[in-house]
Amino acid sequence: MSLWFPRLASERVLRTCPHDGAFALTFNEKNANRLYCLNGQAEAQGLYRGMAYSDARAFCPTLQTIPVDFRADQRFLEILRRWATRYCPWVGFEGVDGLVLDITGSAHLMGGEEAMLADISARLNRTGLSVRMGLGNTRGAAWALAHHGEEGKQIVKAGEELSSLATLPVSALRLDEETCVTLQRLGLRYIGDLVETERAPLLRRFGPSLLKRLDQTLGWQPEPVTPLEDPIHYGVRMTLPEPIGLLSDVMAGTERLLERLCDKLKKQEAGVKELCLTARRVDQESQQATLRLARPLRDPHRILPLFERGLSEIEAGFGIDQLRLQAVHVEALPNQQTSYLSSGCKDQLDDLITRLGTRIGLENIQRFLPADSHIPERSFSVAPAAFCEPDSKWKAPRPRPIRLFGPDPVEGEDARPPRRFRWRGLFLTVRNCVGPERIAPEWWQQDGNWSSGLRDYWQVETAEGRRLWMFYTPQEPGWFVQGEFA
Repeated sequence: MSLWFPRLASERVLRTCPHDGAFALTFNEKNANRLYCLNGQAEAQGLYRGMAYSDARAFCPTLQTIPVDFRADQRFLEILRRWATRYCPWVGFEGVDGLVLDITGSAHLMGGEEAMLADISARLNRTGLSVRMGLGNTRGAAWALAHHGEEGKQIVKAGEELSSLATLPVSALRLDEETCVTLQRLGLRYIGDLVETERAPLLRRFGPSLLKRLDQTLGWQPEPVTPLEDPIHYGVRMTLPEPIGLLSDVMAGTERLLERLCDKLKKQEAGVKELCLTARRVDQESQQATLRLARPLRDPHRILPLFERGLSEIEAGFGIDQLRLQAVHVEALPNQQTSYLSSGCKDQLDDLITRLGTRIGLENIQRFLPADSHIPERSFSVAPAAFCEPDSKWKAPRPRPIRLFGPDPVEGEDARPPRRFRWRGLFLTVRNCVGPERIAPEWWQQDGNWSSGLRDYWQVETAEGRRLWMFYTPQEPGWFVQGEFA
């Protein structure tokens, strides 16, 4: 069975944002916007897929459009694929807007083929989706009926492929557009014309692909349906013969589950970042313990000690008779070559972040990262340490102070640092200074503190031992202290 959704992309959007008039999705091709998927009202106005957006607005000034989201359309088609498994287990994709089902041995469960087609059509129509269906003994025949068949002729019986499909155009064989145009120029417009033509000239002219599609459609060559594999489930469980309640027993059971789960992760070259242990008690109540890791791991000996704090908070009640461990968040963790030069310092830091994160939250443990800006206040960003890697590429044309604070005004109007000034209640004497370093503001950024004017920065060393970072504003003469070197 072949299911074709001719308006899948537009109807996906209209299901959440209904619109009564002409509507279409657009995409960009060679710096020009074109129509991608239209609703029925837009097609009634004479618009078609691939039409230039400017021409479409000239034909239909009331046309409403939004850009297409290919990823959202693919996710929606995946949802439809999972839904279609209610009719048969073998469901695969047919392009970007169709599905193919192998209903062998499943049709009688729905009351027959016609009853199954009627049920699918009714359910999809209630959800606002247009669908065209075809059913045949071969995958190609079902596709041909869905895309080029007439209304009311949706089923091709076994052995009647040639008589039922002979009047369909050659494009029903799933050929590329260039091949279809060439066949039409040669006078071969229908599938019946190809069957009556000698195969040797067709093979020399078009290669084996044309005859392969013809044979697959007519059932002379097999074409299986390849369903998608179910996603790997990273979950293990253990049913206990006797209830347990001690922390040591729960830890021992968790260790066995971790070993099984980590073996599965190792085979897939994956690591876990979030684990959830569910302990079912004898009164059918469940207790959960969640562990969020700073880095993907699959080493049970490193994960188990980190789990101890969460497991200690589980209330066993009258006893626990089942443990279930599930990897909630899994990331790729490829195998790496180890050597005697490798160090475990980074692993110890990750474990420390995880331990602290279980108490105060992983989001509250942060690190500084370099940012692409020449403004001192914007040359860094703060991010959670568990969700980013340290970056050693700090780019600074000149030394920058360790401590930065709001500019503190000091007395002085000369272009060079004052010989003696007062700052935060201290009288300081300048012994040495290096500069100036002129920095201009980033005018394209919205910053209320510094949006215009220049600053001349100086490294000032005082006789009292303070090493300050000061700047002078030539547009409004004045001196300020903004940082202090260690």
